[in-house]
Amino acid sequence: MGVVPSSAMTVKRKTQTIFSCQACGYQSAKWLGRCPGCESWNTMAEERLARETAAPGGRAAWLTSKPLRLAEITDTPQEARLLTGIGEFDRVMGGGVVAGSVTLIGGDPGIGKSTLLLEVLDRIGHKTGAVLYVSGEESQAQIRMRAERMGISAKDLYIQSETSFEEIVASAKQLSPRAIVIDSIQTMFTAQLTSAPGSVGQIRETAAALMGFAKQSATPVLLVGHVTKDGAIAGPRVLEHIVDTVLYFEGEKAHPYRILRAVKNRFGSTNEIGVFEMHDGGLREVTNPSAFFLAERPAEAAGSVVVASLEGSRPILVELQALVTPSHVGMARRMVIGVDANRVSLLLAVLEKRAGLFVSGHDIFVNVVGGIEIEEPAIDLGIVAAVASSFRDRPIDPKTVLFGEVGLAGEVRAIQRPEARVAEAAKMGFTRCLLPESNARRLASGMPIELIGVRHLRDVLDLVTV
Repeated sequence: MGVVPSSAMTVKRKTQTIFSCQACGYQSAKWLGRCPGCESWNTMAEERLARETAAPGGRAAWLTSKPLRLAEITDTPQEARLLTGIGEFDRVMGGGVVAGSVTLIGGDPGIGKSTLLLEVLDRIGHKTGAVLYVSGEESQAQIRMRAERMGISAKDLYIQSETSFEEIVASAKQLSPRAIVIDSIQTMFTAQLTSAPGSVGQIRETAAALMGFAKQSATPVLLVGHVTKDGAIAGPRVLEHIVDTVLYFEGEKAHPYRILRAVKNRFGSTNEIGVFEMHDGGLREVTNPSAFFLAERPAEAAGSVVVASLEGSRPILVELQALVTPSHVGMARRMVIGVDANRVSLLLAVLEKRAGLFVSGHDIFVNVVGGIEIEEPAIDLGIVAAVASSFRDRPIDPKTVLFGEVGLAGEVRAIQRPEARVAEAAKMGFTRCLLPESNARRLASGMPIELIGVRHLRDVLDLVTV
């Protein structure tokens, strides 16, 4: 029996059936009711994967085969970043879109992800040349209707309705676009896998292939990602590890404002936010978020206070409201929107123990006006002041702004970048600022507004609720 030459050998394919968790990507040889990885119920779906039995050779072409000294790396792109001209978007991206980067933008359905990226492509197309918008959910005619409503006019903006990765890459090689938008990654598939679009395997492999294409061609790729009912981006968690930048587009559909927040950014800060306003013609950036969030603040209202928060490198003034009413049920209610509920519970306990403000028998509601979420402890002082103001039914001076962290002993601790917060308050017309005493000593001279340093929680309550 003769030996078949290796050149004449055909590649055999094996079909394997596995069960993958659609929430975290955990794989099992059999179906499971509960995923061992993320402990979610009824998320295991069957997938048929076809894989080659030949030796793998799928290393990405953009990866180098040998280490190089830093000074020896000379193939860096001439233009490191693309400025879109949308200041809020460029700020969140860290100063523009990096060449060869992959950005994932997630958000609730209808929040404005496609509208934002279409406008981004329009700005890039006006400045640099051809750009490509690929949609797996809308036809070309539907996208044109939306573009006309938004006033999109870039002549080199190309629209493609496609879900095949191979076809998208072929179009990109033909057009050589300066940027590509994929809307959405959950609708894309590659012919290398036999599973359905949106499955864990397809999302993972398509995202990895798009990353390789972006690095090899130095073309920035922006991906739209759907989110689950819990607010996380749908698909395997590895998707967020593959991409360079992860942005979340947040906001309430009943309100016109939208907030673009960076939660991962290899080329910039992870705490930056951009504020937009939705209107009939698309999205409009808000260059002064403090004025936007304080526009409808009630005058002389008990329980209302302005706090100075820091989002990335930007100080923002927001209104924080509290409502304290006697409870008529056995257990008092605590409802919190925009801040950490556990943090509020801790501060209420400090109020009772250290300041003698007994609120345990009252229903307490705390809300950050404008829908923005604040996590930093610098707003502790504002929370306790708002609760005390509502409890005593005494309004706080509307020209007063507060910030500072409150400890378990009732002490007021210093926070970072107080000068930026004070400067923002002065710019917005505030005349008095309550802040930690250690911060006030450092800023004693040269400040445009009155600074009052406080050391303990009791000092704050005496000053703001007289």
